[in-house]
Amino acid sequence: MDIKFISNGSITATIRSDSNTFRVHYVFSRRLISCSGRDIYYGLGENHLGKWIHLARDIDLDLFKGLALKCSKSRKTKDFTLLDIAIRGHGWVDNVTISSSAHMDNFYDAANWFLNNQDTRGGWPIGVQRKLIPDVMELAPGWYSAMAQGQAMSTLVRAYLKSNNNVYLHAAENALKIFEISSAQGGVKARFGDTYDWYEEYPTTPSSFVLNGFIFSLFGLYDLKQVASGEALETVTRLYNEGLRSLKAMLLMYDSGTGTFYDLRHLTVGLGPNRARWDYHTVHISQLLQLSRMEDDPLFARTAKRWDEYRVGKWAPHN
Repeated sequence: MDIKFISNGSITATIRSDSNTFRVHYVFSRRLISCSGRDIYYGLGENHLGKWIHLARDIDLDLFKGLALKCSKSRKTKDFTLLDIAIRGHGWVDNVTISSSAHMDNFYDAANWFLNNQDTRGGWPIGVQRKLIPDVMELAPGWYSAMAQGQAMSTLVRAYLKSNNNVYLHAAENALKIFEISSAQGGVKARFGDTYDWYEEYPTTPSSFVLNGFIFSLFGLYDLKQVASGEALETVTRLYNEGLRSLKAMLLMYDSGTGTFYDLRHLTVGLGPNRARWDYHTVHISQLLQLSRMEDDPLFARTAKRWDEYRVGKWAPHN
């Protein structure tokens, strides 16, 4: 749907599910999501008045998220039926379309969100508190995540390749700045043993060294490295190479002999190890297999094979 409001307005989808009727409202507000009774509200921001906007929503998913907010446990919708769409306000509307999917629209919505919400440091601050270990590893709202930065960069690079619009490339390049700032100064870079650079998913002090988040950040750097030029290419190449060097040196620290560790808190704060549950262990394996395709080093494929064997009970030998 393309729509231009010249006064305050809203779009409402009425849905029947499980013999109940719900209304999902899209309103001009900065509040992301709220729920009142059977009414679910999504904020579209406050700066769209008098401008054409393209709205592509997965109404089923929006209903599901609203019900999860309303209920103590997530609730799956059944017999989903869209009854009507109502537009309230003054303005113009065009291209009203109902389809089973809108993948490209959703993709550009995500890429454009990154464009519109990138701050002056090149990052996307996370506005919620995070406690890895209460009173030991905590992050106040406004922290950055190297994993989020990397995934944003990967999205922006793909948007650039698809659209050939340099604005996406420039945003991805701008995202590099956070990788140069230490965790202690509000960035994402940590040092292990004063030797190896590490890009933190959770930039706590002391450092946590989460494995999967670090590798996801490397994927983002790798993607940008393929398309960057000039000074940005020099920067991203250096950051990627430093990260890859650290990963090769530290990877086997995460090997427990029967699985993997999620992070290295047992080394940095002297607590018991945080074993990766099996779904995270599988993520580690998938990431190493991807790295084995990206880099000509047998370490990644060899380690992935051993970690995969742990899943079926083939553990490391004991003395």
